Amino acid sequence: MPPRALEAAKIEGAPETYEDQNVHAIYDEIAVHFSSTRYKPWPIIANFLSGLSTGWLGLDSGTGNGKYLPLPLDRPGDIWTIGLDRSRNLLDIAKTAGTTGVIREVVWGNVLDNPWRLGVFDYAISIATIHHLATHDRRRSAVKRLLQSVSPNHGRLLIYVWAVEQDELSKRKVVAEDDVQTSTGKDVVVPWVLSKELQVASNKPAAISKEPLVYNRYYHMFAKGELSGLVGEAARELSLQVGSRPKDGAKNIRGVEVVQNGWERSNYYVELRLWQS
Repeated sequence: MPPRALEAAKIEGAPETYEDQNVHAIYDEIAVHFSSTRYKPWPIIANFLSGLSTGWLGLDSGTGNGKYLPLPLDRPGDIWTIGLDRSRNLLDIAKTAGTTGVIREVVWGNVLDNPWRLGVFDYAISIATIHHLATHDRRRSAVKRLLQSVSPNHGRLLIYVWAVEQDELSKRKVVAEDDVQTSTGKDVVVPWVLSKELQVASNKPAAISKEPLVYNRYYHMFAKGELSGLVGEAARELSLQVGSRPKDGAKNIRGVEVVQNGWERSNYYVELRLWQS
């Protein structure tokens, strides 16, 4: 089946209200089925978590069904990740992610809020979350919250977002052949389809629809360079120098280094390390 062209999103009214209706309410509706399709960790994320120091505490901002909370599987209990999400139904699933009998720490909240003590975490991940925020300013604020949440001395961050450039395995098509590429990405709606059978499996209300239920979720599909640019904006607003730690012995400087920045399986990602001298 050829990839389906995605419709443009029409963002109207207050962005937080738009997100409530076109993101949060939908994930609460489809939580069970969505979780059943999200179980395999992406390699770069699994490697990032496996390389963290024993005893570190971290945040999964937008944890969804919590599939990253039990990692690394080869070092169980070496690090501890707390999950944050807006969907109560997904958090109910995340609480028991992974090893049977182990209850995960999860918090109901918004990635734009800042309920944590500044720098309290050693690391943070944000996987397929920021692209659900409906304005550039809100996406930048989410990156700022991540930078503020980790240690200014050694904090590590990994951020993933969906890309305009989808690979050959994707069911989605964002850019037409004759479309002009931009540096600001595209606002689209991505359908999630629940057949009658899936409605039953997902514990939908008694009045099961004979026709598939289609939920159109809002996404901002990122263009090449857009995520790294967003990180740079957020860092400068927090008076962080973007680049490596200075080798000249300069004092009282805080910064963030880009460890890696790339595209993987229809996603853009960036890994960051904070430092201060």
